[in-house]
Amino acid sequence: MKKSKGFNNKIIAITRPIERAQSAVKIVKDNRGVPLVVPTLELESFPSQSLMNLCRIAGKLDWIIFTSPASLESLFKYCENFKEELNPDCQVAVIGPRTERFLDDYGLKAEIVPENYTAEGLLDEFQEINLQGKKIGVPRTFKARDVLPEGLKKMGATVFLAEAYKSTQPKDTSKVELLVADIIKGKIDAITFTSPLTVTNLFEIAGNKREKLIESLKERKIRVAVIGPITQKPLDDLKIKSISPSKYTVKAMLDRLMEEIDN
Repeated sequence: MKKSKGFNNKIIAITRPIERAQSAVKIVKDNRGVPLVVPTLELESFPSQSLMNLCRIAGKLDWIIFTSPASLESLFKYCENFKEELNPDCQVAVIGPRTERFLDDYGLKAEIVPENYTAEGLLDEFQEINLQGKKIGVPRTFKARDVLPEGLKKMGATVFLAEAYKSTQPKDTSKVELLVADIIKGKIDAITFTSPLTVTNLFEIAGNKREKLIESLKERKIRVAVIGPITQKPLDDLKIKSISPSKYTVKAMLDRLMEEIDN
């Protein structure tokens, strides 16, 4: 049986926000790769008016849905008594196991964790639940897709969207510009993306090197890995081939990338 070489000293670029990159770094290192963390996305929490409004109506909520650890952390940062003020009958849904682990830290339990870690997966879980007239809080970034809130409204729910954090391009783009140059020069072996914005921001920051960047990634000398089909779409639109795991997690994405590199 062939023994896996792991990443075999290949340089793996990680584009996710720096505070979310630790698990990917560890996996790459543990499998004999060289992680290169270059965030193309920054997360900035802030006490928006909509988030403060969500805090004030905590006692009236029937459900609250967390679609990322960042939304959860921001809510509890600016609404320290949220758990105490929450309607005791309020139920919680999260988009996946990573967010569920963060939820545990705040002493809350998720009633729903979909098998498909997407907005569509969450909506599938709610199909069997009567949401008519139910009040649902959804703290998130306003750059997120509207699939979830619109789907919940169609099921009869009143949705309270709250801007919990902003997803922005890095204030200092110099490292991303260097990454673009290294990709064009073929100095990177693989690049990973964990959200559509990590993709689109890279190409926006590339500026006048955008077309060369696209050409370099199309050549397939540099392998491109994404966490799932939603992240894959902006690459598909550019006709850049990428690999995606069947399970939408960072570990599954890197395992799939390892298989590709080892072949």
